[in-house]
Amino acid sequence: MNKIFLILVLSLALGFAYAQAPIGHGQTQLNIGAGFSTWGVPIYVGLDFGANNDFTLGAEFSYKSYSEKYNSHNYKHSIYGFSGNGNYHFNRIMNIPQDWDFYAGLNVGFYVWTSPDDYHGSNSSGLGLGGQIGGRYYFTDTVGVNLEFGGGNAFSGGKIGVSIKM
Repeated sequence: MNKIFLILVLSLALGFAYAQAPIGHGQTQLNIGAGFSTWGVPIYVGLDFGANNDFTLGAEFSYKSYSEKYNSHNYKHSIYGFSGNGNYHFNRIMNIPQDWDFYAGLNVGFYVWTSPDDYHGSNSSGLGLGGQIGGRYYFTDTVGVNLEFGGGNAFSGGKIGVSIKM
């Protein structure tokens, strides 16, 4: 978590240069950060691809772990998430300033929940379907911070991170 905080602080230190948002047709953006959920603090890395000037398609990998006491034993669980998403960016139709990026979309993914062999509580792997709404603020032409809320996936709450145009 301290590394993610350091990345956010460093991105702030890059200054407030003029920026462009969202990513355009054919461009790629790297997203990294941490989320909030009821089971631990997930970390994620993802890529978004500009399908056109208002729509992006993305892929994401997430990981989270947490410990639980069950029947007087301590168990460590890990959850791996693999998902794809599509987002519509409202900047053009709402005439939003270029250093901001507001979007909403849908996601579909699969998560794998691992627990020790002797664990007999509830856990499962499966398909996740959900939606998200979020925004970014770009400090430079290539670096911004991202805040997103959503559900139905490995985060089921939201996430905060850094976005880097490549």
